[in-house]
Amino acid sequence: MSNKTGGFFSFLMKEKIIAKAGFNRWLVPPASIAIHLCIGSVYAWSIFNPALIKELGVVTGSAGDWTLSSVVWIFSVAIVFLGLSAAVAGKWLEAVGPRCVGVTAAFLWGGGFIIGSVGIATHQLWLVYLGYGALGGCGLGLGYVSPVSTLLRWFPDKRGMATGMAIMGFGGGAMIGAPLIAFLLKLHAVAPTYLGAEGSVKLITEAGKRFVETASGSIEVVVATASEAATMAIPGDAGIYVVGSGNTGAAGTFLTLGIVYFIVMIIASFSYRVPAEGWEPEGWTPPAKDESAKSMISHNHVHIDQAIKTPQFWKLWVVLCFNVTAGIGVIGVAKTMMVDIFGSTLPTVATATFAGTYVLMISVFNMCGRFFWASISDFIGRKNTYHWFFALGTLLYLSIPYAASQVSADPSVTWLIMFYAATMIIFTMYGGGFATIPAYLADIFGTLHVGGIHGRLLTAWATAGVLGPFAITYLRNMSLNDAIADLVAKIDPAVFQAKFGSAVSQLNELVAAKTVTVSKLMELVPAGTIDPTPSLYNTTMYVMAALLVIAFFANLTVRPVDAKHHVENTHP
Repeated sequence: MSNKTGGFFSFLMKEKIIAKAGFNRWLVPPASIAIHLCIGSVYAWSIFNPALIKELGVVTGSAGDWTLSSVVWIFSVAIVFLGLSAAVAGKWLEAVGPRCVGVTAAFLWGGGFIIGSVGIATHQLWLVYLGYGALGGCGLGLGYVSPVSTLLRWFPDKRGMATGMAIMGFGGGAMIGAPLIAFLLKLHAVAPTYLGAEGSVKLITEAGKRFVETASGSIEVVVATASEAATMAIPGDAGIYVVGSGNTGAAGTFLTLGIVYFIVMIIASFSYRVPAEGWEPEGWTPPAKDESAKSMISHNHVHIDQAIKTPQFWKLWVVLCFNVTAGIGVIGVAKTMMVDIFGSTLPTVATATFAGTYVLMISVFNMCGRFFWASISDFIGRKNTYHWFFALGTLLYLSIPYAASQVSADPSVTWLIMFYAATMIIFTMYGGGFATIPAYLADIFGTLHVGGIHGRLLTAWATAGVLGPFAITYLRNMSLNDAIADLVAKIDPAVFQAKFGSAVSQLNELVAAKTVTVSKLMELVPAGTIDPTPSLYNTTMYVMAALLVIAFFANLTVRPVDAKHHVENTHP
């Protein structure tokens, strides 16, 4: 798409959206918030997890269903493409303006949902990766960067607040998306066929799968516990259900969201305006050089290509990457993690309403943290703000394993409150980190190329999008396998054989087919055995706390950019 004003798409270009004299700058933030509310629904991804890993079994996972690990990576791919597309789009944004970039984002994000819906309906996981992950991720990146440099130019007197507004909607996307997704999943859901209680129908086990013989042949089934049946969109009874006979509603939800988000983003993109060259807020006086030096605000500018040659850029890259890594893995599996930790000891937590509310509150605190911390940074400085993130965050991450270990022995709501409070504060700082980094970059490198520099720094987000989910799923799977092995060792082999129709020697096949789970093993272990599920995330939390310590020292060493990197030295 060209940036020349005479082309067919000239109405999208920056030259066509320059604000006229007297334009109210406060009309611009709603457009950016609207787009970020749409793309910010990516933070509600964990609500899709239970549906996607039971797409065939519906009531519980079947052998042919996708695993949690494979589904979580869709979120990771989207974040990777967010970072990569933002890095590439930075320069393009400066050339064509926010409207063109926003419209492109609408096509990619909305279209990605639609392609993903086809993938779910046909059970082709690669289509979900292509649609939601790759194309949708590019839409995320373009939509994310479209308002940042624009609002920094509209609000030079309130940089932190401006970037907080620009990115606040992204954190709040799940606040609207979470209940909307939950509603649509229930609306489109179809209950699977129920054959009866376990024991009323003869089951056959082959290669870890369960089958029932009927007059028309053998059909695959799943055996659901009472809790699994109760948490379906349409609650049912414990027992035997036919695989592939119901619908989780995920495909219909994807299609609906794709259409809605596309429409909203198109309308918002056409509301963008950019200030005329040389425009300044009425009555505003730029800070004096001595004052700005104390807060590390530079009066000079660094070219986008020169910025990546400075140590400041890479230190801030580490700061953002490790801050995001620590939070993004948790956000991607937030609902699953909370149910794992507290569901077995506090059954109310496992209900769809409670878990959905938790995801909603993550969004609320994520969104509020973006505006709060970014605004606070205008007073205490960006560097000091990040010091708070890392010092307090380390303590909070370490508190989660403590709460998990305590609730296993003492199922008190006190530990749930502790966990809830700790994670909510963590998410305010996670969101605050995103909202503060553009102002931090503007302070260090100047505003001339801040949009492009910010885009390139978001490769740290792409990296974190891989590191975070990988760490949390890999370490969780290690803990899960160890827990299953420990539980099986406490069960009489004859009892195991009677329950699952296979010998203990077939454990790996049974686990892979989801026939054997921790919850089903807990029905067979001796009384008094502690459920290991709450401790599955302990190692991960320790690793995340260590990353924050490293980020703290990276931030501690950030200094003003050397004069040789200023823009007059990059264009001799």
